[in-house]
Amino acid sequence: MTEALNVMLLLFLIVCAVCVARIRDMLSAVILFASFGLIMAIIWQQLSAPDVAMVEAAIGTGVTTLLLVAAISKTRRTE
Repeated sequence: MTEALNVMLLLFLIVCAVCVARIRDMLSAVILFASFGLIMAIIWQQLSAPDVAMVEAAIGTGVTTLLLVAAISKTRRTE
């Protein structure tokens, strides 16, 4: 069961990474990047590294997402 979960998490991680690199809308890219960080935190937890998982969730997902959204709000959005 856990092996199937790990494979699904890795596949979702790869899909998120490719989508972040290919998407043109910045806000959507930031949201996908946040989901990438959350999946990484879950993977670190599965690898028995709870300290790294907590840091990834706090900094990689939380702080970085807030900074990127703040930077996007300062720019004009063009389609």
